[in-house]
Amino acid sequence: MSLPAFVEALLTPAAYPHGVTTPIQLLQTHISYVFLTGDYAYKVKKPADFGFLNFTTLEKRLFYCQEELRLNRRLAPDLYLAVVPIVAVGDRYCVVDSQDLPAGSEVIDYAVQMRQFDQSQLFSHLFAANQVTPHLIESLGKELAHFHRTAATSPHISEFGSPRAIAQVINNCHALAAQFVGRCQSPEQYAAIQAFTDDFLTRHQEWFVQRQAGGKIRECHGDLHLNNICLYNGRVQIFDCIEFNEEFRNIDGIYDAAFLLMDLKFRGRSDLANLFLNTYLEWSGDYEGAVLLPLYLCVRAYIRGNVNSLALNDPAISDAEKAQIQATAAAYYEAAYRYTQPRQAKLYVMCGLSGAGKSTRGRGLAQGEQAIQIRSDAVRKHLAGLPLDRHSSDFPEVDLYSEAMTQKTYNQLLAYAELLLRQGQTVILDAKYDRVALRQPVIALAEKLHVPLEIHFCSAPPEELRRRLSDRQGDIAEATPDLIAAQMASFEPFLPEEEPYVRHVCD
Repeated sequence: MSLPAFVEALLTPAAYPHGVTTPIQLLQTHISYVFLTGDYAYKVKKPADFGFLNFTTLEKRLFYCQEELRLNRRLAPDLYLAVVPIVAVGDRYCVVDSQDLPAGSEVIDYAVQMRQFDQSQLFSHLFAANQVTPHLIESLGKELAHFHRTAATSPHISEFGSPRAIAQVINNCHALAAQFVGRCQSPEQYAAIQAFTDDFLTRHQEWFVQRQAGGKIRECHGDLHLNNICLYNGRVQIFDCIEFNEEFRNIDGIYDAAFLLMDLKFRGRSDLANLFLNTYLEWSGDYEGAVLLPLYLCVRAYIRGNVNSLALNDPAISDAEKAQIQATAAAYYEAAYRYTQPRQAKLYVMCGLSGAGKSTRGRGLAQGEQAIQIRSDAVRKHLAGLPLDRHSSDFPEVDLYSEAMTQKTYNQLLAYAELLLRQGQTVILDAKYDRVALRQPVIALAEKLHVPLEIHFCSAPPEELRRRLSDRQGDIAEATPDLIAAQMASFEPFLPEEEPYVRHVCD
């Protein structure tokens, strides 16, 4: 199929207001042309109408170019530069710098101008090269948590999170998937996924109402996977936010995060997925949102199954390519099905003095068990309204370590644990738990819910504890070496009825 004349023209260096010293590359998706010119990339929207998007008029394409710029500058300010016109001057086509159009020219389209980045720095490529490090994943979790806290919300945006709106999105997925039963998914998978989502929406309708009321429906990213994240000048940049459909981006923050979580799991890195999830939850403080993950992970995988399956209807794709696409679609449908299956919850308690290795051990255990790790240091600061990356001494009006605040913190840990355990989530409570009165409610909760409990009592020699606390940097915990003696003196030994749950860990 031949390209439009202006597209052919934009493949020549003379079409640009800046020097082009490398061969221009054209990338295409079903909705856009992307021109790589060396220093800059230009994204032009195709005049398409797929129902969920409509770029059929010049006015619509200008509007959505402006929306793309506005929305993506929130997370990738270094990449998104401007909306620029493409003009016809006689029989020539060119990109101009601004709305100061050349005499006798006519605007025939618009492009989003971006800084071009090294494609090897895409997270999908870094992942393939085993270069997506835990540090990058933690940076990503913190970045996304901050973004969701500050992203816009309004009564209009919040409406997209209503039980009715969410049910409509999921029902649309089922309707689309029906044509691929027997090709990419089995009838049993299709029935099980539909039964699971219907049941979840019916039984937990109040959760979605609470999320709306709590301001959790935000103008999010909407398409958060490894191919839409890159490193640029050493900074994580999340790009290609969905600009063309409000329904896809005005969503619960935990649904936004679930896409990346599902993507990492699907790629076989459940350890990185768990690290991302726990970093995101810790910095957002949104542990209540985690109860929605079984539904949202299922839906995210289901949508990817549908998207891949749709390509099977494209006559331009070869049979060999379709075979691979069908296998990928089937794998996504299988992943969606697995998220419908019940899980056995477990409860772990990381117990011990400051510096004993509780959080480090808990992090490793969380990745092995796919558990949610809840640290008292984070919960305490969230309850006090303090930022995690600031020391409490910067807020002298707040007594962060009063007896009342300590009790409030442990009560909240217990409440989070009960909420998540009831939904089959494995939970790790990470705190000193230095008193019998703090440990007893945890034991009672495990017995009430009939979930296995392990208390991992972490210990190390006093001089080692002091050294670790002296060397600690960049962590949200605030304990200092001078507290060790008092902590040792006040730690209450385990009672005989507690001992069966205790695992002694010396480090």
